[in-house]
Amino acid sequence: MSRNIVCYQMVAPGKPLERADRELAAPGAGELLVEVAGCGICHTDLSFLSGQVRTNRPLPLVLGHEVSGTVVEAGSGCDSWVGQAVIVPAVLPCGDCALCKGGRANACRSQKMPGNDIDGGFATHMLVPARSAVRVGGAIEGHELWELAVVADAVTTPYQAAVRAGLRPGDVAVFVGLGGVGGFGVQIASALGATVFGVDVDSEKLRRLASHGLFRGFDARELDARAVKAELVKECKQRGLPALGWKIFETSGTTAGQETAFSLLTHTGTLAIVGFTGEKVTLRLSNLMALDATAFGNWGCDPAHYPAALELLRAGKVTARPFVRRYRLDQVNEAIEAVSSHQISERPVLVP
Repeated sequence: MSRNIVCYQMVAPGKPLERADRELAAPGAGELLVEVAGCGICHTDLSFLSGQVRTNRPLPLVLGHEVSGTVVEAGSGCDSWVGQAVIVPAVLPCGDCALCKGGRANACRSQKMPGNDIDGGFATHMLVPARSAVRVGGAIEGHELWELAVVADAVTTPYQAAVRAGLRPGDVAVFVGLGGVGGFGVQIASALGATVFGVDVDSEKLRRLASHGLFRGFDARELDARAVKAELVKECKQRGLPALGWKIFETSGTTAGQETAFSLLTHTGTLAIVGFTGEKVTLRLSNLMALDATAFGNWGCDPAHYPAALELLRAGKVTARPFVRRYRLDQVNEAIEAVSSHQISERPVLVP
């Protein structure tokens, strides 16, 4: 079969992505050729493009680590995958090291990240290892396959953070930053039984999430961190919600967001750092000791969690459709400009 593909590759920081026509090799043993249905554009891609973060593989490189698609060809030992709708995880662990076998596959030191270590999904097709691909397992009502691309990062990353935070029914969860990851985090936390609050500078995001699990939102342009915490304390007291042990998720990837999230910690609270910024943040770490609180970082998601995250969409407890916007693959530079300049609040998804 023909393996001629179209892709858009990064050639240098600060420059538009360039179209390239390539011919892929046949999938080797344990490999799948995936026809891309959709690939989300993440802020990590923007960090690569700006030069703030270097890609692990030298340029030129096809970006994109948030991929859904259909397996059209398989290497030896993988025949059962052909024709399957799949999610390509943003973190592809080796499966054999101590971290993988110890339940921390997302932190595997031999992992491959599409659009960073290997060519990603800003393309019509891509090669992926079968050991990490995740079967969608049938149609999900209300969604087309391209929309499920966001499962590969924006959905599963906050899902893993919620699991690691021990989020359970009756908890208070607070998301600081309600972009792609934070917005889906709100839905996930609500689906898991928490009362969910959110903080953002975009009132439109607060409004949209009000009908998707957000109990109350706070506009950071109107309230500083101290005022937000005071309102949270008041709300919890009035509603009979826990005053202690809040689960705080920093999903903005900004210095202001990280400082706000840290300031919201309560006694026995938990802080998950899910967003990334290259800037330094000054914090008094002794607060963790004084509050007997916990803080951890969350990198991507172990592919083992993907089926449970997909079930939340299948059950209608989480939805992608209102939070994504479709762009043709050849509109990639237009989509990047739209998200970089905050012209859209949805997650852009490229569809070949």
